[in-house]
Amino acid sequence: MRKKKTRKQRNPKVTAIFLCLMFVFIAELFFYTWCRVQSVRIKYEITRQTARIGQLSAMQDNLEIEIARLKSPSRIAKIAKTQLGLVTPTSKQMFLMPYRN
Repeated sequence: MRKKKTRKQRNPKVTAIFLCLMFVFIAELFFYTWCRVQSVRIKYEITRQTARIGQLSAMQDNLEIEIARLKSPSRIAKIAKTQLGLVTPTSKQMFLMPYRN
Protein backbone atom coordinates (compact mmCIF):
# COMPACT_ATOMS: atom_id res chain seq x y z
CA MET A 1 0.00 0.00 0.00
CA ARG A 2 1.07 3.42 -0.85
CA LYS A 3 0.81 6.24 1.49
CA LYS A 4 -1.18 9.12 0.18
CA LYS A 5 0.81 12.34 0.06
CA THR A 6 -0.86 14.94 2.14
CA ARG A 7 -0.25 18.61 1.87
CA LYS A 8 1.02 20.22 4.92
CA GLN A 9 -1.42 22.73 6.27
CA ARG A 10 0.22 26.11 6.82
CA ASN A 11 -0.59 28.14 9.80
CA PRO A 12 -2.65 31.19 8.69
CA LYS A 13 -0.79 33.44 11.15
CA VAL A 14 2.57 32.52 9.61
CA THR A 15 1.19 33.12 6.12
CA ALA A 16 -0.22 36.52 7.15
CA ILE A 17 3.09 37.54 8.74
CA PHE A 18 4.99 36.39 5.65
CA LEU A 19 2.66 38.39 3.36
CA CYS A 20 2.99 41.46 5.56
CA LEU A 21 6.78 41.22 5.51
CA MET A 22 6.79 40.82 1.73
CA PHE A 23 4.49 43.84 1.38
CA VAL A 24 6.77 45.94 3.60
CA PHE A 25 9.84 44.79 1.65
CA ILE A 26 8.25 45.60 -1.75
CA ALA A 27 6.96 48.96 -0.46
CA GLU A 28 10.47 49.76 0.79
CA LEU A 29 11.94 48.91 -2.63
CA PHE A 30 9.43 51.19 -4.37
CA PHE A 31 10.16 54.00 -1.91
CA TYR A 32 13.93 53.60 -2.36
CA THR A 33 13.54 53.64 -6.16
CA TRP A 34 11.34 56.73 -6.00
CA CYS A 35 13.91 58.50 -3.77
CA ARG A 36 16.75 57.67 -6.16
CA VAL A 37 14.79 58.91 -9.18
CA GLN A 38 13.95 62.15 -7.39
CA SER A 39 17.57 62.56 -6.32
CA VAL A 40 18.82 62.18 -9.90
CA ARG A 41 16.14 64.58 -11.17
CA ILE A 42 17.13 67.19 -8.57
CA LYS A 43 20.82 66.81 -9.49
CA TYR A 44 20.00 67.44 -13.15
CA GLU A 45 17.96 70.50 -12.18
CA ILE A 46 20.81 71.84 -10.03
CA THR A 47 23.26 71.35 -12.92
CA ARG A 48 20.89 73.13 -15.31
CA GLN A 49 20.36 76.05 -12.92
CA THR A 50 24.10 76.34 -12.23
CA ALA A 51 24.73 76.66 -15.97
CA ARG A 52 21.93 79.26 -16.19
CA ILE A 53 23.53 81.25 -13.34
CA GLY A 54 26.82 81.24 -15.25
CA GLN A 55 25.09 82.52 -18.39
CA LEU A 56 23.28 85.26 -16.47
CA SER A 57 26.48 86.29 -14.70
CA ALA A 58 28.31 86.62 -18.03
CA MET A 59 25.37 88.61 -19.44
CA GLN A 60 25.43 90.91 -16.42
CA ASP A 61 29.17 91.51 -16.86
CA ASN A 62 28.63 92.36 -20.54
CA LEU A 63 25.80 94.74 -19.68
CA GLU A 64 27.92 96.52 -17.06
CA ILE A 65 30.66 97.00 -19.67
CA GLU A 66 28.04 98.31 -22.12
CA ILE A 67 26.71 100.77 -19.51
CA ALA A 68 30.23 102.05 -18.82
CA ARG A 69 30.80 102.50 -22.56
CA LEU A 70 27.51 104.36 -23.02
CA LYS A 71 28.21 106.67 -20.05
CA SER A 72 31.63 107.61 -21.41
CA PRO A 73 31.99 111.43 -21.43
CA SER A 74 33.91 111.40 -24.70
CA ARG A 75 31.10 109.45 -26.41
CA ILE A 76 28.46 111.84 -25.04
CA ALA A 77 30.49 114.88 -26.18
CA LYS A 78 30.91 113.39 -29.66
CA ILE A 79 27.16 112.76 -30.00
CA ALA A 80 26.41 116.28 -28.73
CA LYS A 81 28.67 117.84 -31.35
CA THR A 82 27.93 115.63 -34.36
CA GLN A 83 24.26 114.71 -34.00
CA LEU A 84 22.87 117.60 -31.93
CA GLY A 85 25.09 120.41 -33.23
CA LEU A 86 26.04 121.60 -29.75
CA VAL A 87 29.26 123.50 -29.13
CA THR A 88 31.24 124.29 -26.02
CA PRO A 89 30.08 127.67 -24.68
CA THR A 90 32.46 130.62 -24.80
CA SER A 91 33.21 132.79 -21.79
CA LYS A 92 30.83 135.47 -23.12
CA GLN A 93 27.97 132.98 -23.19
CA MET A 94 28.42 131.95 -19.55
CA PHE A 95 26.58 133.65 -16.71
CA LEU A 96 27.30 132.91 -13.07
CA MET A 97 24.31 132.94 -10.77
CA PRO A 98 24.79 134.03 -7.16
CA TYR A 99 24.19 131.29 -4.63
CA ARG A 100 21.47 131.86 -2.02
CA ASN A 101 20.54 129.81 1.01
